[in-house]
Amino acid sequence: MDEKFDRTKVVDCMFDPITSLILAELEDGEKQCSFLAQQADISESEVLERLSYLLEYEFVLKNSENDKCTISANSEKLSTILEDSSNFIRYLSKLIFF
Repeated sequence: MDEKFDRTKVVDCMFDPITSLILAELEDGEKQCSFLAQQADISESEVLERLSYLLEYEFVLKNSENDKCTISANSEKLSTILEDSSNFIRYLSKLIFF
């Protein structure tokens, strides 16, 4: 997989209010798409749409088995984004000053 992802777009996805709620649910491990949809009060297709960029670059992983979709977080990969403090600080600055 090509690792040329847009760090800012990943951070924007992670800090979107609904997507961050979904990611918080994944902290405890893999969850069914239907559960994530219920928790976020959105459809399963919207869960997948909101996670699409993170799925594309394997920050979150999708597994479909027996007509059931499950999502899990690649915590190690997600944490590398936050460890880049300059990116994180830049993002917070945009929130505070704009």
